[in-house]
Amino acid sequence: MREKVVVFTGAGVSAESGLGTFRDAGGLWHEHSVYDVATPEAFARNPELVLSFYNERRSKAAAAEPNAGHRAIAELEQGFDVVVVTQNVDDLHERAGSSRVIHLHGKLREARGSDHPEAVRDIGAEPINLGDLCERGSQLRPNVVWFGEEIHHVDAAVREIRAADRLLVVGTSLSVYPAAGLLGDAWNAREKVIVTLDLDDPPRGYEWRRGKSAELLPGLVAEWLAFPPG
Repeated sequence: MREKVVVFTGAGVSAESGLGTFRDAGGLWHEHSVYDVATPEAFARNPELVLSFYNERRSKAAAAEPNAGHRAIAELEQGFDVVVVTQNVDDLHERAGSSRVIHLHGKLREARGSDHPEAVRDIGAEPINLGDLCERGSQLRPNVVWFGEEIHHVDAAVREIRAADRLLVVGTSLSVYPAAGLLGDAWNAREKVIVTLDLDDPPRGYEWRRGKSAELLPGLVAEWLAFPPG
């Protein structure tokens, strides 16, 4: 049986493909207030603004390309049982070749009914317009997690993290909760590595490799594949 590697990724991985992040200097929150574009109340108040904001994000995500960090994570599957748990809403992991990806915060390329969260459809890079309805009759909205909403697939993510032999955390400052709190369930992981530029408080038990994922992950993955377990 192959070792299980869980890779937990954050916005820094996508940023290296040119996608804007919310919290960095000059990031998306400097252009828009969270209260205007990323809450259910904002959508109820001004759906056209919210849809326009996410239509632009969806278009930019579709135009972006996976970087060397995404590709290195996908290459881990050559020697390990790999599950990616991501806070990112783009599909760059899948396009890089990762076969098992759990999206905690939803997917930009999906739309759902505003009153019917179970009515989900894949729209690719297409925009959502006011008046576009799901099959059950409610206005379509992005299938992403807004502030105040529950994150997706928590139980599945916890199961994978608890079963991990190795845990690789990439491109996150571990400041986004409750998602970051899931890492406390990595009870069995005998090796824990975090690859990120900035970290206020490195978590106990982790090896911190400071730098960009596109620069550091290819070497790390090569190390792991060159010396498989056993």
